[in-house]
Amino acid sequence: MITIDNKGYYGEFGGAFIPEMLHPNVEELRQLYLEIMDDETFKKEFQQLLRDYVGRPSPLYLAERLSAHYNASIYLKREDLNHTGAHKINNTIGQILLAQRLGKKRIIAETGAGQHGVATATVCALKGIKCIVYMGEVDIKRQAPNVARMKMLGAEVRPARSGSKTLKDATNEAIRDWINNPEDTHYIIGSVVGPHPYPDMVARFQSVISEEMLWQLLDQTGKEDPDIIIACVGGGSNAAGAYYHYLNREQVRLIAVEAAGLGVESGESAATSVLGSKGIIHGSRTLLMQTPDGQIIEPYSISAGLDYPGIGPLHAHLIKSGRAEPVSITDKEALASAYFVSQKEGIIPALETAHAFSALEKIKYNSTDVIVINLSGRGDKDLETYIKHYDKFH
Repeated sequence: MITIDNKGYYGEFGGAFIPEMLHPNVEELRQLYLEIMDDETFKKEFQQLLRDYVGRPSPLYLAERLSAHYNASIYLKREDLNHTGAHKINNTIGQILLAQRLGKKRIIAETGAGQHGVATATVCALKGIKCIVYMGEVDIKRQAPNVARMKMLGAEVRPARSGSKTLKDATNEAIRDWINNPEDTHYIIGSVVGPHPYPDMVARFQSVISEEMLWQLLDQTGKEDPDIIIACVGGGSNAAGAYYHYLNREQVRLIAVEAAGLGVESGESAATSVLGSKGIIHGSRTLLMQTPDGQIIEPYSISAGLDYPGIGPLHAHLIKSGRAEPVSITDKEALASAYFVSQKEGIIPALETAHAFSALEKIKYNSTDVIVINLSGRGDKDLETYIKHYDKFH
């Protein structure tokens, strides 16, 4: 049985390793998040906003040309069709409602690819709350369209200039801000990472994805269970949402797709399940890319959303226990899949999602299998990267 215990652990992974200054905030969240999320007025407002503002349910689409090519029934869970273009909005809607009930007047967030930053800026505009988004300087340059969107929505985007100047460093800056402003500030973490209760809370908000898949699959195939679910994993919120209602249905294979960058053993990678060992990052014990003396190894991926040196504790547990199967995909393989899917189905996927599509080339399956790929985001934000590499693939 896969579940989280009352100290925030999935097996040996999880917990809350935090500075004393943050203890009141995190403890307040831990004590109240389930009670708030279970309140009928909260649930009603959350579901109404998901329906009328986000545009849920997102379709489950039978990709006929992909299915014919790969000789299996391939369905795409279309999170790219949500307002703001990705799954991230599911979580930020939930957390802004929670922050309001906690009386917080200021929101901070971290972002890599920019989709979580946009989703946070969006809900802050919706509710009239001050928003500050931390983003690595490198990511600000490679995700310029999303930076423009955040500013258009009224958010202040603050660059992280330390380390690799990417997601890890943006998270560090956001945590520093929270330590300095514990009273009035809520930190909307964008993935299933961080101290308990964040991994569980974010997974619950994202679980709407698999909740919809149950009845959509029943309607389209006559059964609730697919044979395989494929999702990309950086921190892993889209994967957690797609897996959630299937975690204890062991007949459903869970495929966790990571970024191998220039190759798993190249020294330029983010394949944490292969390269990682147990360690603590951003408040939880998980699998982490680190040196023998515990220094974080800088990750690399062409995808700004996957170059994180750890994975969420749920995913660490799923992979180490054998419940999920990790697959590592290189930049080159992900780019090839992005062009292929765009021209097969008329859908330009985000670079993160393109990694998930590449798993179809690596895993074994039967022609009778029903495979669901969580199409976590659309590729508008990655067009500059795609155009830059276009000639190599044509």
